Amino acid sequence: MIDVAIVGAGPVGLACAIEAKKHGLSYVVLEKSLLTNSVYCFPQNMTFYSTPELLEIGDIPFIISGEKPKRVDALKYYWRVTQHYQLDVKLDTKVETINNIDGEFSLQTSSGVYQSKAVIIATGFYDNPNYLGVPGEYLPHVSHYYSDPHKYVKKKVAIIGANNSAVEAGLELYRYNVEVTLIHRGSELSRGVKKWVVPDIQNRLKRNEIKGIFNATVQEIKSKSIVVNSNDKTEEIPADAVLALIGYQPHFDFMRNMGININDQTLVPDFDPDTGETNVEDIYIAGAIQAGANANKIFIENGRLHAPVIINAIKNKLIVEQK
Repeated sequence: MIDVAIVGAGPVGLACAIEAKKHGLSYVVLEKSLLTNSVYCFPQNMTFYSTPELLEIGDIPFIISGEKPKRVDALKYYWRVTQHYQLDVKLDTKVETINNIDGEFSLQTSSGVYQSKAVIIATGFYDNPNYLGVPGEYLPHVSHYYSDPHKYVKKKVAIIGANNSAVEAGLELYRYNVEVTLIHRGSELSRGVKKWVVPDIQNRLKRNEIKGIFNATVQEIKSKSIVVNSNDKTEEIPADAVLALIGYQPHFDFMRNMGININDQTLVPDFDPDTGETNVEDIYIAGAIQAGANANKIFIENGRLHAPVIINAIKNKLIVEQK
């Protein structure tokens, strides 16, 4: 029996593990995939908004040669932090169910059963993409992630969405002479697009170097085309590949199955912001899942700050129970 089981080995989950270790709590981190899997899934050439100091965990300096870290810098940094603290991280260990048995938790995983007094859910949302719900969405040439431009050279690519990931993918593909069509349900680019990127994409759209279709809904995806309706006009656009970059969301069903209440409108779980504890006693949430549908409000920069708050709350409860 351990004090706390942490579900998710992203930066926030690792920060929770570090705090647990610092406070003398027994713990384990359970991760269904890779260490910092969400960072791994980012585009290969991605540059973070933040300076490295805002991504630091465990009081370990994040030192790079440039001003802002790239994906590869972050992967190496979080791996080194994990090594430095010798964190107990179980990779390729999917948590399937969490059951409360007489006030203690039993976590059934793909690698066996773990028992703990408390649970922290730090699963993020990047591995759970939003879906369009249209025919053809599950064809093999459709992806909800963009990695690098090389696989799309000499192809026609339709990108659905107009936020940062969609816009930056479109611009990188354009610079590889890929024929890009940007499809968006709104009338203009998303407001959250990086300010220094906006002039670049606007110029490409204005010159039709990247074709833009706005006020659009996707009707169907075919093996070599995509059917779009825009302003009551339907057209079929050639597409060898489709990138549906329309965002991601937390695993709400996973939390509901544990008994956590989730607001129907905001999708924010029922939790105490002062401790991170949900309506299910001794189950805590950390990171982006605290924001529900507005997951983009919580990043590594502020999500990592949940760790000391939650661990302190768990430690205080354990001290009271031991008296």
